[in-house]
Amino acid sequence: MTINESLRAIAGTFILISVALGWFVSPYWYLFTAFVGLNLLQSAFTKWCPMIALLRKVGLPETRSCG
Repeated sequence: MTINESLRAIAGTFILISVALGWFVSPYWYLFTAFVGLNLLQSAFTKWCPMIALLRKVGLPETRSCG
């Protein structure tokens, strides 16, 4: 799995979990959903995302290798 695929999977998971927590536990969890959305939005303009930096440190590849 590449960094890009991992980022999308993590963001989607965080959003789904926080929406479920907002529904079943407390509406304050929707603030976390908003945080994830704002982070994705700012990364579109600044080309910097903290999760990508973390995934690079973990050693995930940038692209798939052919072969």
